[in-house]
Amino acid sequence: MNNFSDMLSKAKKMQEKMKEVQESLKKIEVEGVSGGNLVKITLTGDYEMKSIFIDPNAKKEKDEIVHDLIVAAYNDAKDKLKKKTSEELSKAAGVGDLPLDLKLPF
Repeated sequence: MNNFSDMLSKAKKMQEKMKEVQESLKKIEVEGVSGGNLVKITLTGDYEMKSIFIDPNAKKEKDEIVHDLIVAAYNDAKDKLKKKTSEELSKAAGVGDLPLDLKLPF
């Protein structure tokens, strides 16, 4: 029975640690850019857009180009966030790099 109790105790500790890691991941912020810094988007660790900056020079472009720059900046930020999240999870788990397409429980 001790093995089972130990296993449950370890599982509970791991679950608590993962909750802490998930909370810390939400505090991460990354910046995605496009068009040579004409558009910058900041995302938080839970993929919420915190800010968007559009350079006045970008506003001189056609709307379609500005829209494309916004999408590109968001995608850049999303890719950076995936990488950063993977790195942080790897550190917390004490393992090597995790795949970027790993589905997280949040």
